[in-house]
Formats: sequence, C-alpha cells, structure tokens
Amino acid sequence: MLCERCYSFEIPPTKVPRLVLTPLRPLVSPFQDPLQFACQPKVGVDDAVIYLLQRAYSSLDRLNTTVRVMFFDFSSAFNTIQPRLLRAKLENMQMDAPLASWIEDHLTGRPQFVRLRSCASDPLMSNTGAPQGTVLSPFLFTTYTADFQYHSETCHLQKYSDDTVIVGCVENRQEDEYRELGESFVRWSRENHLQLKVTKTKEMVVDFSKSNLFLSTY
Repeated sequence: MLCERCYSFEIPPTKVPRLVLTPLRPLVSPFQDPLQFACQPKVGVDDAVIYLLQRAYSSLDRLNTTVRVMFFDFSSAFNTIQPRLLRAKLENMQMDAPLASWIEDHLTGRPQFVRLRSCASDPLMSNTGAPQGTVLSPFLFTTYTADFQYHSETCHLQKYSDDTVIVGCVENRQEDEYRELGESFVRWSRENHLQLKVTKTKEMVVDFSKSNLFLSTY
C-alpha cells in the first residue's frame, strides 16, 4: 500500500514511479506471463533467446517437423496503454482499489509539449500511454499484456517487453494450432488497442530436412 506522502507528492515526483513499483511488483507477480522475459528478476533477453532456440532445436530432431517462428512488433507500444483498461486488469489481479486508481490517475491528464531552445508549443493533455524513461512504464506494459498467455507441447508465445514471438513445431504439416494462435493474438491486440506493425511482422520457417531457411511476411 502507498503511504500518504506518495499521494500528497511531498517527495520529488520523479521518484514516485520507483516507489510505486516496489509494492506493485509482488502484487502482480503471480499473474504475470511466465514467458515474459522483461522486467523479471535475474531474467533477460539472453534467456528469451536461449528458450526459443532450445524449443526449436529439440523439435527439429523429430522427423517431418518444421519450426515456424512469427515475430510481432507493436507500433508505439507504451503510448497505446489504455489507463481505464489497465485499471480493470489490475483489479482482476486482486489489487487494492486505491493503488489501481492511483495508477490510472498517474496515466491520465498528463500535459505534454515540445520545446526547441527558448520556444515551446502549447501543451496538450494525454490520456493514453505511459511516460517514457521511467522504471514503472515497462512494468506496466508487461502487466497490461499479461492476460494473453499460451504454452503447449507444440506451440508457445513468448515476450520480451513489447516484442512478441510465436513458435510452432509443425509435424506433418499440421499447423492449425499455430495459425489459430496467431489469429487469436492479432484479435486480442486489436481488442486491447495495441497496433501491430504489419511491415515488421515477419515469419521464419526452419526445415532441416530440406536444408531450407527463409523469411516471409505473414
């Protein structure tokens, strides 16, 4: 729970995000995606790469198996967080209403302007997204996307912050699960106001039996 000093901003506002992160992390940790490799203690991008390669290589040992990897990239991911939707997700994670409300207030009604030397634009109020450059913003995004998780013996979805990968181990050309997962993720992204960059969405198909490795757009 946040102390009254945090609410009254008697401490420097720039330090508030870090203070909020301290009680927030253990509260939402049980609900985080276990295959989200960002903002996790003692876990990083190297672990994400190793996990992906291990899953792919172990599958390629089987006959008639192809590994398909789909890379997704969001457009301005942190800027598209919807505060009201994030609050609803936090409350579904059994977070105390005052803290969830504070986070929503923190992300709404934020003045923004552009400064060039001595000139500054008129301020605009922002009611979406999370402020860049704070320790809280990446964690809020991983929490915002934590409700889409998938892992099976032949297919899984893993994340590193706003980068998402779907890996499918396709045997005998049975790729229904892989395709359905991709379609579900695209639909979920749309419902959560996350815009995918179509030009940066790429698929890699690995088939050692044909010694063939190529890239194609999904």
